[in-house]
Amino acid sequence: MKDFSALEFDAASYEAPRSRRMVRKSVYTLFGKRLLDLVIVLSAIIPVSLIVGAAYVLVRMNGGPGFYTQLRVGKNGKLFKCYKLRTMHVDAEERLKTLCAENPEIAAEWHKNQKLKNDPRIIRFGKFMRETSIDELPQVYNVLFGDMSIIGPRPFTPDQDRYYREAGGSAYYQLKPGLTGLWQIKARGSSEFVTRVVYDNAYARTLSLKNDILIVLKTFAVVLARTGE
Repeated sequence: MKDFSALEFDAASYEAPRSRRMVRKSVYTLFGKRLLDLVIVLSAIIPVSLIVGAAYVLVRMNGGPGFYTQLRVGKNGKLFKCYKLRTMHVDAEERLKTLCAENPEIAAEWHKNQKLKNDPRIIRFGKFMRETSIDELPQVYNVLFGDMSIIGPRPFTPDQDRYYREAGGSAYYQLKPGLTGLWQIKARGSSEFVTRVVYDNAYARTLSLKNDILIVLKTFAVVLARTGE
């Protein structure tokens, strides 16, 4: 099977590997990746905290809590609390149920993508925070605490786990979820949920310091382009 370079990865030409174990042990995967996480987080913690603080005030002006915590699936299937700035109305779950019940097209879009292209649940300033990934900046504390990594598969919720497994996903469970990753820079906001499987598998098979640094650099370009959702 062809071994793709992570930065040149094309989902359309990738065949998910049959092997259950895809992350090769190396000095970088065992020790270096965590060291890189700590160096980046500790270098950025002050400016990130200032941005998060300003965004928190804007969210609070809309009413309701500024932060949003949700259980996400982590390495080896362990659940952890993932931190975000709130970008939706406090009754977003109830609104989603109503939208799906009243509109079959919205229900189908949610089932397929696990997100809505034009989501009416998003609050003022929420769309901007999502486009620029400001809402995800509190996850630097998840990285600091060891639940996440700077680079890895984007974390998903326990109720999405079965969709991922049914699609043949396994690499995700061998890695810490990331603030950014291959899916984030290659298909951000424009792909079905289950296509994450092929991106995560490709990332696991090509995991290296070089590729992680390139993904971080490309993430800045994606954020500046404001293609997030």
